[in-house]
Amino acid sequence: MGAKTKEPIERSTLLVIDVQDSFKADPERWARRSNPAFEANLSRLVEAYRAAGLPVIWVLHTDSDGAFQQGSPWLKLQDFVERREDEPLLLKSTRNAFTSTRLADLLAELGVRRLAITGIQTEQCCETTARLAGDLGYDVDFVTEATATFPIIHPDTGEELAVEHVARGTEFSLRGRFARIATVSELVEELRPALVG
Repeated sequence: MGAKTKEPIERSTLLVIDVQDSFKADPERWARRSNPAFEANLSRLVEAYRAAGLPVIWVLHTDSDGAFQQGSPWLKLQDFVERREDEPLLLKSTRNAFTSTRLADLLAELGVRRLAITGIQTEQCCETTARLAGDLGYDVDFVTEATATFPIIHPDTGEELAVEHVARGTEFSLRGRFARIATVSELVEELRPALVG
């Protein structure tokens, strides 16, 4: 991204990736997630985007893993969020939110050139979507405070990478190349002049 001019907030959408019960199917893993403020931070952003009259787009991940399979009772938004009827919901089967959905077409229809990326998991579907969005020319705000992830276990050695290192690594990889690392408060403040009604 470098010296690229930031798109105005009025051309932004909030992209909420994989905030689904599927991750709660393994309670022990869910208990080890990062970011205890995840729910509050994401809820604050959802309300701020709605108050500004800007779109919120929801994405759910599907694959062959039981809790992520289509038809699974776990494949639904977590209870702390509620999608409005006029807010799009996309089902994806790839790590990024573009390749297996009509997200790019939807963004074009909405006139969106800037994405605020939130959701689960920080370094997987959220980061992968941010990288592709950056390459596609979107202006990307990566809101780490409104993402969550889990420790990563090395499959051969059993060594564990702690959640704080996972999130920090994502920020190091994205910053200045694919995305701007934004805080919830920064975006809420930027949205304030766009408040409707």
